[in-house]
Amino acid sequence: MENNDDRISPEQQAINELVARKVAGRPGPSYRDILEADGHGVPPFLELSWEDLGNENIPIERYISPEFARLEVAKVWRKAWQMVCREEELAKPGDSVVYDIAEDSFVVVRTKDGSIKAHQNACLHRGRRLRSRDGRVPEIRCPFHGLTWDLDGKLKDLPCAWDFEHLDRSKMNLPQAKVDTWGGYVFINMDPDCGPLREQLGAVPDHFKVAAHETRVKTAHVAQLIPCNWKVAQEAFMEAWHLTQTHPQSAPSAGDVTTQVDIVDATVSRTLTPVGVASPNLLGLDEQDIYENYLEGRTFYQERLGVIGTKDVAREEINPELPEGRTAREQILGEIRKQIGATMSADIEDVPPYLLVDALEYFVFPNFFPWLQEQTNQVYRFRPNGMDPDSCIVEVMFLTPFPEGTKLPKPAKIHWLKPGEDWADAAELGRLASTVNQDTLNVPEIQKGLKVLARTQDGIPLASYQESRIRHFHHLLTQWIEKD
Repeated sequence: MENNDDRISPEQQAINELVARKVAGRPGPSYRDILEADGHGVPPFLELSWEDLGNENIPIERYISPEFARLEVAKVWRKAWQMVCREEELAKPGDSVVYDIAEDSFVVVRTKDGSIKAHQNACLHRGRRLRSRDGRVPEIRCPFHGLTWDLDGKLKDLPCAWDFEHLDRSKMNLPQAKVDTWGGYVFINMDPDCGPLREQLGAVPDHFKVAAHETRVKTAHVAQLIPCNWKVAQEAFMEAWHLTQTHPQSAPSAGDVTTQVDIVDATVSRTLTPVGVASPNLLGLDEQDIYENYLEGRTFYQERLGVIGTKDVAREEINPELPEGRTAREQILGEIRKQIGATMSADIEDVPPYLLVDALEYFVFPNFFPWLQEQTNQVYRFRPNGMDPDSCIVEVMFLTPFPEGTKLPKPAKIHWLKPGEDWADAAELGRLASTVNQDTLNVPEIQKGLKVLARTQDGIPLASYQESRIRHFHHLLTQWIEKD
């Protein structure tokens, strides 16, 4: 997917010029400048893709209104494809995952013929939830009176059937949502008339061919109930320019305002953040400073290689002194190639730098955030907590690649943090835990502040370029809500 053709189409040139005008006052190099300096060229799928969506404020009622939350359930959550789990969590017949969204609940299960079904998680007798936790089951049995369905959702046993002669047993099969898969992920859709999953995924399947998620295993999954609207939490992860203020430990080796913001297509956006370069907002840093900052986070990187590796090379000491004439980014890439290549017993010399070190974060409407990387991938998901507009579920997962022939571990079970508990208690997230913790300290205060702000103004302004993913998301949200 490398671009060795210097010619640029008129359409691409128009986009480049539009963005150049929009970011004319931005300090530092562009993301494209950094990729070109790496010497691997800019692949077509990482070219700028952006449109000007205007500068209208986002209505505050969207974050605090119970009425708007009900609209979202009816028009989005019961209409859109949403990622519910990984296929490796449903490895054998009877493996099941419980997925809750707003007021709906499903038992997602692998059937005996190998297919995946998503059954409504409520007994058709008195409404008792059929399953409250994940696990392998031979059948689906109601804990209240014992009504039982097979894994395909067909009624298997109706206790005291003599007292239900008035029931048509053919109508007692469990209602189901539609199911589809991509990249090792399982998606469901409650709308029987929905479009195909591939339509909602947009360009993602094509872009992710360079580092396929199908062969990866979920090695961490941490979740917490947070006192803010799901959109408030989600939008904290849709822009990078808060990094210097909110994540000062990362700013010396991550180019926050250098980030390329792309609106990829109708349902997909992304941020491309370079690593191994300093934030242009920080003055006076040299290449040695950048390198040392990156090394501070290396302990986690070693641990991830220890998980996936076949050789004990991940904990080898690295000289913190940057060789003369080398940039921090060059040295970091060299170390990563050495570490991953040896640990995975693989030749990765031809893997481009952006897949090894940069933060390539994609978003698929309404709430799916897969990262594109050669190493362990982060995945985010944000869900409303029932019908409460003031709380949500924040989830962070890791997907890890394994060398061919390696015995794969069982997928990580979800680790629920208690309300008020610190994300630093999730040791499996390594350095990322402190980053997520800083974000989850912000978002409850945003939720409170929005209610204060609503007394004096109707909406919130957004940056034209750096927060354009959020604006794109709200354009989509409006389109879905206004659909007939």
